This record gives sequence, C-alpha cells and structure tokens, in this order.
Amino acid sequence: MRVVIQRVRNAKVHITDVPTAEIGQGLLVLLGVGTDDGKEDVDWLVKKIAALRIFDDDEGVMNRSVMDIEGDIMVVSQFTLMASTKKGNRPSWIHAAPHSLAIPMYELFCQEMGKALGKPVATGQFGANMQVELTNDGPVTIIIDSKNKT
Repeated sequence: MRVVIQRVRNAKVHITDVPTAEIGQGLLVLLGVGTDDGKEDVDWLVKKIAALRIFDDDEGVMNRSVMDIEGDIMVVSQFTLMASTKKGNRPSWIHAAPHSLAIPMYELFCQEMGKALGKPVATGQFGANMQVELTNDGPVTIIIDSKNKT
C-alpha cells in the first residue's frame, strides 16, 4: 500500500459536482492498494498514520499526532499511486490491485483507521471520478509505502 498524507486545515470531496464528504483540521490520506497488499499492510499503515507526529505543539514543533489534536481523517482511494513509470511515457497500472482485492482492502483500511481515531473517517467513493479540494497546512505532505518500512 502506498499513501500520500497531507496535513490539512480542511478537505472536501465532490462527486459529479455534489459535495460528498468534508473534514476540518486533520489528514487527507490518498490510498493506493497493490496486488500484494494484505491485512498486515493495513495494520502497519493505520498504526503509523495515527501516531505520525506532524502537528505543531505549543512551541511550534511538529510533535503532535492527529489523535493528539483530535483531528479528522479523510481517506480517498487513488489507484494511480501504484503507477509504474519505468518504461515509456504511459504509466502502467500492473501493480495496482484489481477491484476484487482493492475494495475490501480500502474498506478495511477505513474501518481500522476509524477504530484507531475513535471516530469514523470521511471517505470518497471507490472508483468514482472525484474532485478533491483541500487546504494543505504547511504545506506538509508525507509519502509512505508499506513495502518500504526501513
């Protein structure tokens, strides 16, 4: 699994120009599921994201997690994170999980993230053409790959 995490002041998802989900201060998590991803990837990423200290403390130092600030999380599926661009100019999606694997992994990730956070996470709609609107705070953007833990 690959995630792009953005610290946000707010974020919204629109589907066909209809507002679908919205959060205030917290994290926007773009999630890509690979063909070889499983529950262990979900568990590791959820734990890592929930504890990631990227919010400022009283001294302005990134020392607080989304849980510490009681922030929100929005998870948006994004298969394009699994793109391979090694050959030519057209990305290959060979490493992106098929819907039969990606949908259950996405749903499990959202469920486990909500448990860790202590409240439901906002989501987009898997496979939909979404417009994501956000105010990146910092900007702070972090990329994590569950297959690259070291």
